[in-house]
Amino acid sequence: MKDQEIIQPRVLKGFRDSLPSAQIPKEALVSTLQKHFSSYGFVPIDTPALEYMEILLGKGGGETDKQIFHFTDQGGREVALRFDLTVPFARYLAQHEHELALPFKRYHIDKVWRGENPQKGRYREFTQCDFDIVGVDNAESDAEILSLMASSFEKMNVKHARFHVAHRGMFNTLLGNLGVENLSVDILRLVDKLRKIGEQETEEQLRALVKNERTARAILSYISKEDEKEPFETTLDRLAALLGGENEHTLRMRTIHSYLKAEGIEERFLFDPSITRGLDYYTGIVYETFLEGSEQIGSVCSGGRYNDLASLYTKTHLPGVGSSIGLDRLLAALEGAYDYRASDVLILNTDKSRYPEAIRVAKRLREAGLKVALFFEPKKLPAQYKWAEANAIPKAIILDRDEEGSFTLRDLGTRTNAVVSIGEAVALLKKEQP
Repeated sequence: MKDQEIIQPRVLKGFRDSLPSAQIPKEALVSTLQKHFSSYGFVPIDTPALEYMEILLGKGGGETDKQIFHFTDQGGREVALRFDLTVPFARYLAQHEHELALPFKRYHIDKVWRGENPQKGRYREFTQCDFDIVGVDNAESDAEILSLMASSFEKMNVKHARFHVAHRGMFNTLLGNLGVENLSVDILRLVDKLRKIGEQETEEQLRALVKNERTARAILSYISKEDEKEPFETTLDRLAALLGGENEHTLRMRTIHSYLKAEGIEERFLFDPSITRGLDYYTGIVYETFLEGSEQIGSVCSGGRYNDLASLYTKTHLPGVGSSIGLDRLLAALEGAYDYRASDVLILNTDKSRYPEAIRVAKRLREAGLKVALFFEPKKLPAQYKWAEANAIPKAIILDRDEEGSFTLRDLGTRTNAVVSIGEAVALLKKEQP
């Protein structure tokens, strides 16, 4: 083939290939989350990557609509790639509401697409891990989502996650008291950018938007906290006073907090009134998750209550609450934190005549739950060690014993050997599994 006939291998901006060193930890986390979601009684679902464009444009919000990848297909239909897993879920609920028992608890882990500006941890194609409860509107379901968020990060061994929560109903009450509820959508989206543009720029844009300095300062006073770690109940007391006293939304938050205390996880949650979530469909509690020391990467898990989203597609009232872990952003923040290995052990090929024995040993080890690689050619040992190192395989088996079921287990890090039986090898290798 002539040089000019070779197509340059490349991917679109904001899209990525995933090498094994990145994909193995990612799939391990997905497996961990699937098992953990199931432990809470959540069940898996799936929806198409492509939807009719009118489905996705229904109520995403102005900024989101601009980010949707859409086109006309071969049949002349206007279609689009899903930008999240929540809006397709609302369509799914409306279409299958008579087949589902409510409350319905689902999880969905899959790719979504957004045409936003790529940066570290933020891509145009990425994986979301969603979990939702639909069919009930109460503090108990809100608290269960928060519990699942906290415990999921524990299961992923992420100890420095902090969960920031607020309530859209409380914020809307403030805007109503100030007489600017007609500007609520624009104000919510502006406040949602506070961490990006800073307090001074937020105040300037608020003054320009509401045309009243006193109103702008009142909004800023509500969303600001002098002490980042101010106790949850202290913040709630202060905000309730700003709103003119207790209301249904502040009481809901107090009940939710009592459930967090009952579980012993209340210290993981901060009441942060600057959290508003920019999407239009949130109606109640909202939350974002930040990693201490990596705040610049943004929220790695967010969501809230959306009581009216499904009303776009059905007259049945289907209140919901849910959250979404941005897996790619989380992995970008935790780069290098997870162990990557293609296999637990490599069986070296030192003598082609012993390859049938290698197959039998590999089968026994795999039946014990170990990941085992076979080297296919009888190359020199340094070449086989190098291949193991490239695939982050920590141990090697050398079939160098005449007695059945006995061989040398080599630690490729320390370069030490031990003669072991199959049973001893299983115990040693499983002990060191990540």
